[in-house]
Amino acid sequence: MSRIGKAPIPVPAKVSVAIDGLAVTVKGPKGELSRILPEGVAVVQEGDTLVVSPTSDHRRSRERHGLSRTLVANMVEGVSQGFTRKLEIVGVGYRAAVQGTKLVVSAGYSHQVEMVPPKGVTFAVDGNTTVLVSGADKELVGNEAAKIRAIRPPEPYKGKGIKYEGERILRKAGKTGKK
Repeated sequence: MSRIGKAPIPVPAKVSVAIDGLAVTVKGPKGELSRILPEGVAVVQEGDTLVVSPTSDHRRSRERHGLSRTLVANMVEGVSQGFTRKLEIVGVGYRAAVQGTKLVVSAGYSHQVEMVPPKGVTFAVDGNTTVLVSGADKELVGNEAAKIRAIRPPEPYKGKGIKYEGERILRKAGKTGKK
């Protein structure tokens, strides 16, 4: 049995969970998330905890046990606290701004790059060089942060570009002069 899958999921007081077969819907102060879990697992609510268990001893069920538990735990955490990814913009003239709900990034191209957030995700900019992507769905927040980073990934010589907060960029030495 999966070690991750064995752990019960605590449900906070302000979060409600509806289970209909493999469909799980979680409502909380930050929004509502629903997901259909893969075959081979069962979710049961026992008081103020959720327990995910494999329905059989087949390999497929055991493989999906830990995954399903993590997906449900992320849904519960997302609607109660939310998720945030922080990106840093490094480079002369590189900056970001929020116009309405859109994120406008100037990253050394001849034009500005505009990004429209999907439903459930918000962009915020702190001091022109720090972008905050936040929302209830961990997967959606991570994908949007990856799309922003992909506008100008950090380069290894000067470190210019858009990177995650705390990300280490492996630097290269560059050219050596004639001697």
